[in-house]
Amino acid sequence: MPKLPRPVNRYLFHPIQAVAAVVAYSLLRILPIDIASALGGWFGRAIGPHLGVSSRAVKNLSAAFPEKSRAEITAIIRGMWDNLGRVVAEYPHLSEINVYAPDGRVETVGGENVDLMREDGEAGIFFSGHLGNWEIVSLGATQRGLPLDRVYREANNRLVEWLYQHGRAAVEGALIPKGAAGARLLLKSLKGGNHLGMLVDQKMNDGIPVAFFGRDVMTAPALAELALRYECPVVPARITRLKGARFRLTIFPPLDLVRSGDRQADVAANMAQVNAVIEQWVRDTPEQWLWLHNRWPE
Repeated sequence: MPKLPRPVNRYLFHPIQAVAAVVAYSLLRILPIDIASALGGWFGRAIGPHLGVSSRAVKNLSAAFPEKSRAEITAIIRGMWDNLGRVVAEYPHLSEINVYAPDGRVETVGGENVDLMREDGEAGIFFSGHLGNWEIVSLGATQRGLPLDRVYREANNRLVEWLYQHGRAAVEGALIPKGAAGARLLLKSLKGGNHLGMLVDQKMNDGIPVAFFGRDVMTAPALAELALRYECPVVPARITRLKGARFRLTIFPPLDLVRSGDRQADVAANMAQVNAVIEQWVRDTPEQWLWLHNRWPE
């Protein structure tokens, strides 16, 4: 199918996409978060497994878990779509989620590690992956008094991008887009003593090969390069969906980074640590990871 001209996308389909997104966002915002989450999970389970992109999830799961049967893989994919549908439906409710409220919606483990990062007077980096509802991870820092500048991928549709920005307004800190301009902002942020939040489980074509589930995958080295350059701590933060719209947020102590003096070797060794952490989280709850990334290309 030929690619549509850019003006057609921008002036016809982008407004249609934006209207649909605003309508869906508004309707989900009206519903209580638990009902919205359940509805999103239902849509995800009903529609997602039948989409063509699910074939990539099958390929990825088969590569990561060669010992699993087709029935097990199918169940994981169904759980992945349930989780993804819930993430989308919970997005309009981010501002309602108080990570440290006594209502039990979010159990928090390791909050003292956020306090240490906040009080040390130095820049720092938190990292996570596309697990559970990853948008909640940043709330755990900012609601404890630690703003986070977050790296993210801008939407192609500028109208939808505005909606993304609106939904993420509950998290204090700047949104830094990926790309050359974003890289300069990252450096400026750390030089200023700020803290970064990064999702580090996606493929980067011009990254470095690092083991993940027993195979080398192209991995963005920026986290390790920045940590070594600015001598700042790197803290893993994990969100686990417990049941429905209830979660456990775990903030771990900083990684023990390798600093041998060989910069290239140190970057590779530290990104191997990071990938190992993400891999263990995925093994723990494979149905909560986003298996749709092209993580293991042919």
